[in-house]
Amino acid sequence: MSTSASSAEAPAFDPWRPSFVADPYPAYAALRERGRAHWFEPTRQWLIPRHADVSALLRDRRLGRTYLHRFSHEEFGRTAPPPEHEPFHTLNDHGMLDLEPPDHTRLRRLVSKAFTPRTVEALVPTIQRLAEELVDSLVASGGGDLIATVAEPLPVAVIAEMLGIPRADRSALRPWSAEICGMYELNPSEETARRAVRASLDFSAYLRGLIGARRKTPGDDLISALIAAHDEGDRLTEQEMISTCVLLLNAGHEATVNTTGNGWWALFRHPEQLALLRADPDALLPTAVDELLRFDTPLQLFERWVLEDIEVGGTVIPRGSEVALLFGSANRDPDRFDRPDTLDLARADNPHVSFGAGIHYCLGAPLARLELIASFGALLRKAPGLRLVREPERRANFVIRGLRELMVEL
Repeated sequence: MSTSASSAEAPAFDPWRPSFVADPYPAYAALRERGRAHWFEPTRQWLIPRHADVSALLRDRRLGRTYLHRFSHEEFGRTAPPPEHEPFHTLNDHGMLDLEPPDHTRLRRLVSKAFTPRTVEALVPTIQRLAEELVDSLVASGGGDLIATVAEPLPVAVIAEMLGIPRADRSALRPWSAEICGMYELNPSEETARRAVRASLDFSAYLRGLIGARRKTPGDDLISALIAAHDEGDRLTEQEMISTCVLLLNAGHEATVNTTGNGWWALFRHPEQLALLRADPDALLPTAVDELLRFDTPLQLFERWVLEDIEVGGTVIPRGSEVALLFGSANRDPDRFDRPDTLDLARADNPHVSFGAGIHYCLGAPLARLELIASFGALLRKAPGLRLVREPERRANFVIRGLRELMVEL
């Protein structure tokens, strides 16, 4: 398959067109029908739309989130980022999501101690209490923006509690995160980069100060635990601590926030499914949460570098290439899911890839599920007549898919 032929075959994929961002799923269907790998010239990436390929490549060690553990930029045929973007890349590239073994293994082992089943289970009462308090506030107000009042505060509060970030400082976390995550979109603008750099500097400076304070006065939190691990001989630099904290905050709330918004918007458009969920939330919520994660995926695309030549559907993708694994498309693949465009909250066979797979599988997936079950459950119990005020406003972003606001009333 030639690259020119592939790009000509996929004209409907346009991540900067508002109508595509509003509903990318018909374009994904066209991509899947046309082949397994498509060259996309605007981002110079190979688009991978089918579930079997996405799932396999997530586990394939011939691909990596970085190539700098094996090659220089020049050896890999890539250009180094502009010097003015360096603060963002310093922050981003020292987090475990963008590292490969052995550094990834070392960091993940340390952080995973905070996400053991026992530790996560111990958070259930706190998560439940926070969710109910937030929903009580929404109910007392007679409604409002579900994103701002419930979806955003809950996961930010949970991860901030785990990290030991003082309550008074938490209002800055979501804005910093939003500015940094702008760089994960395709071909971000210079203005987006400038904002991300500023947020990277500010967030790093804040965490550096907090780490200094915890060195003097340790607490019962993850930052103190990382400091203790370093002092006990585990090789952990201050930059790795900072990058780990930022990654945990960003990854620890983006999926939950956007699944809450996307999920309720899907439920309002499928009243028969919402009625089933309201009738028996305790029984249906575990499968419902995974179905909402699949149906309108919060992370639509995940990038990997090709470290050794690979072949996908007869197309050789050479070393030095970048693949864009289309999670949103994989989760609607009819070769893997029965009636993939149907919202089925009781779906049992649901191997969605919304949390990734392989060594970069989301460490916080169990925590995210608990948060989603708690917030959806509290809303179903305390606001049984919840309804939409108007069609929601969607964020312009494609890669991180979510709503800007979701206005509801009781």
